[in-house]
Amino acid sequence: MHKRVPSGALHHVLIIGSGFGGLGLAIRLQQAGIDDFLLLEKAGEVGGTWRDNSYPGAACGVPSHLYSFSFAPKTDWTRKYAPQAEILEYLRECVERYRLRPRIRFGCEVMAAVFDEPAGLWRVSLANGEVLAARLLVSACGQLNRPAIPALPGIERFQGQAFHSARWRHELDLAGQRVAVIGTGASAIQFVPQLQPKVAQLTLFQRSAAYVNAKPDRAYRAWELATLRRWPWLQRLDRALKYLHHEARALAFVSWPWLMKPLQWGFRRHLARSMADPEKRAQLLPDYPMGCKRILISNDYYPALAQANVRIVDEAIAEVRERAIVTVDGQEHPCDLLIYATGFASTEFLAPMRIVGRNGLELARAWREGAEAYKGISVSGFPNLFILYGPNTNLGHNSIIYMLESQFDYVLGCIEAMQRQGLRYLDVKPEVQRGYNQRIQAGIQHTVWNQGCSSWYKTSSGKHTNNWPGYTFTYRRLTRAPELSDYECTR
Repeated sequence: MHKRVPSGALHHVLIIGSGFGGLGLAIRLQQAGIDDFLLLEKAGEVGGTWRDNSYPGAACGVPSHLYSFSFAPKTDWTRKYAPQAEILEYLRECVERYRLRPRIRFGCEVMAAVFDEPAGLWRVSLANGEVLAARLLVSACGQLNRPAIPALPGIERFQGQAFHSARWRHELDLAGQRVAVIGTGASAIQFVPQLQPKVAQLTLFQRSAAYVNAKPDRAYRAWELATLRRWPWLQRLDRALKYLHHEARALAFVSWPWLMKPLQWGFRRHLARSMADPEKRAQLLPDYPMGCKRILISNDYYPALAQANVRIVDEAIAEVRERAIVTVDGQEHPCDLLIYATGFASTEFLAPMRIVGRNGLELARAWREGAEAYKGISVSGFPNLFILYGPNTNLGHNSIIYMLESQFDYVLGCIEAMQRQGLRYLDVKPEVQRGYNQRIQAGIQHTVWNQGCSSWYKTSSGKHTNNWPGYTFTYRRLTRAPELSDYECTR
């Protein structure tokens, strides 16, 4: 058993966040014999997005065998696509299996991190006033951790309850309520079918329709679980096959967007079979190319919307009143409870933390025209800062766990190179970062995400900061080992 790490000590590695990124890196550090690390978690439990998003019906959109660490396999997932509670339990199991709990400090919100260049250390300030020091600082905050709530005119006058789907109010009884849902993204398509049978009226405010395909989900049968238990290698085989199946879809996302056409036909068939009402069916037809925004999967979303107590509103919201939402056409939509399904501040990355690098450079200023990082991991001017699930590492076609594991190897490679060569810090050269991101932005121009729609994949100015415009095996090759010539190395 590890000894509990004292607060205020100098650590080799500080990791911010205890979701898949933070826990996965911690396990890999431990496996590499690096024990001097500490995870800082602002909440009271691990889990990241799978702790926060506990709304009814929350589940993964990636097959469970793909949405787990290759180095911490799980053979007893109950479903092809794991529900939220089971994913959260998996992360807790990883904490116990690898004895990580003594290495995690809960209730520790990071307010700022400043690089002390003469000492070659990061000084990390916590909300409680404490300051920690580390040779390496790793952000494992992810891209989807800060709920985005629209500034609706008059919202302060609303007399009912209002909350974001990532801050679900489980104590509220929604039975018989008139509920307004704003947004039709990945969370809404999961919780709307759970609410529809309970509420008196559900009004869904839709800015743009989503592509929702059928979800090939079912419970694993007892004999399948017994087989996986007896021959665990079958889980690895299934994982590999699912990886190849999903990776093939990158052909349509990043190489030849016209290959989306067959998928689009499949979507139309799914919609036609699930929605008999021609008026609602017309409202649910997207007006942009498939894949330009996130493609969603659900078997019960359209059947729920087909029910008589559900109304779809396409008009923009003008204002909120005491017990109603008014749209720009002047129509008033009564509601007792308001749920935001409006996603996250995905392009702000490490905000609201204040990160200061060399020569007083603030990360917010360096990223004023949109976040960018070398290989999505290193930022010039911020030595020994490594970002997991950073700029341009999100996917539209495969499991983010694969990308994270590539980043784990890269960060470990940097640590080992520094130890081997006696380096105090690594700072990626500005021209290297600039050239890399010019190639990234050029590559995105030919992808399906640049087909003319607005999405959380890019900033308000139109810069694509989130998605990786290539194949995951290409990214793995790029991150197999650091090339020290890309960095300014200080001994």
